[in-house]
Amino acid sequence: MDELLKMDATEQAAIIKTGAVSELEVLEAAIARIEKVDQEINAVIHCRFQRAREDLESGLPNGPFKGVPFLLKDSIPYKGEPYHLGMRALKQSGYRADHDSYLVKRYKQAGFVLLGKTNLSELELSPITDSAAYGATTNPWDIGRTAGGSSGGAAAAVAAGFVSVAHGSDAGGSIRIPASACGLVGLLPSRGRISLGPQFGDRFGRRSQDHVITRSVRDSARVLDICAGPEPGDPFQAPMPQRPWFEEGRRNPGPLRIGLRLLRQADGGWDLPCGRAVENIGKLLIDLGHEVEESNPKCFDDLSFDPIRQAFLAIKNTHVACEIDRISQLVGRKIGPEDVEKDTWNAVEAAREVTGVEITNALYQQDQFARQMAGWWETGFDLLVTPTLPVLPFKFLDKKSKKDKLRRLELDPIYREGALGLATFTWPFNVSGQPAITLPLYWTEQGLPIGVQFGARFGREDILFKLAGQLEAARPWASRWPPLVS
Repeated sequence: MDELLKMDATEQAAIIKTGAVSELEVLEAAIARIEKVDQEINAVIHCRFQRAREDLESGLPNGPFKGVPFLLKDSIPYKGEPYHLGMRALKQSGYRADHDSYLVKRYKQAGFVLLGKTNLSELELSPITDSAAYGATTNPWDIGRTAGGSSGGAAAAVAAGFVSVAHGSDAGGSIRIPASACGLVGLLPSRGRISLGPQFGDRFGRRSQDHVITRSVRDSARVLDICAGPEPGDPFQAPMPQRPWFEEGRRNPGPLRIGLRLLRQADGGWDLPCGRAVENIGKLLIDLGHEVEESNPKCFDDLSFDPIRQAFLAIKNTHVACEIDRISQLVGRKIGPEDVEKDTWNAVEAAREVTGVEITNALYQQDQFARQMAGWWETGFDLLVTPTLPVLPFKFLDKKSKKDKLRRLELDPIYREGALGLATFTWPFNVSGQPAITLPLYWTEQGLPIGVQFGARFGREDILFKLAGQLEAARPWASRWPPLVS
């Protein structure tokens, strides 16, 4: 069963289909792994093990992932299951969702067995999964470090072999940051690629997209094939591909023109291994026949990104205030400062000072930034390569508290004083709406994974999957497992 859990979802589905193992055997293996290991990492916060068994007994849809275990981030509604968004008020009220999101319906149609929901930061606001409601998720590669966030629970669960694929969401790096920290594949799809309905048309001022965190490139591509496509009323739609992305991952990308955004001395404060990772992959890309040069959109040269940074924060703060109003309706009472974390309430108070004109201007600034980003690709480049994270995952000050699993983090000063800390290289793609993928291509001498990010034109996930498949073959990572489960 341990070997079964080390397969990717595509292989698990194939072996189930042959009858060599049953759906129930795969399910029980995943449950046993969670029960054995999760007390160390705190990734799964809502378990539905018995209901998952009942789902098998009732019969699953005959989709491409029939019988494959799966986990949802607790940011998405699944009818009848907890929906807490990392918030104490929702947890204390015992709130459960009254509907399925469109995306959950597609996961069900694909045949996934939904085992439970994963930990996240409060309201998905932090790139570190460490909420007052559910505590911190630790990194399977080093349980003294963060798994990243806000989809840290999803990434830790995949890295620890609970499941081979887990849902995540990304409004500034929340799929790619934890995927990088945990040695996994994390794709931010193009804006409008996956529906956020029926509840939302867009989130975080058009910046948030949903997808999955996986161990293999082909799993990410295959899930996107299943989940992509608009639903009625969606405000944005990305063009559909000429052929399935699953097939694209197996095609040769041909020679590409690729720009590198290296870490520079002028950036200050970043960890050297993260810079070495990009330099190393730049050499590998040359060896693979690609044209590589140091180049990037001009907006990447100033890591403070003002005024776009101020626009980003204004939109985030007003979104948080609206979310607090929505959650107040869900629990039937007004949410106050005593119900949320300090940073969350600071955002609510900051939103009160933002005018309608300022929000309109912030959206204008985002649009201008997106044009600057997209314009670089029009100069002849196919892809941009950057660090995913500018620093290694932060260490915890204290070991796990036996009382409540809540840990304190030793934050590097760059997180508070830099551009946007862990999200410095990820959030520009959320603003522009372009797809970006992080791949686990580099490792420190201490054995920590470092992701490298690749960004493409809007709607061109096909190029990302082609190159990602080539890199996965050239520098495979499937055999790498954290000490916690190896």
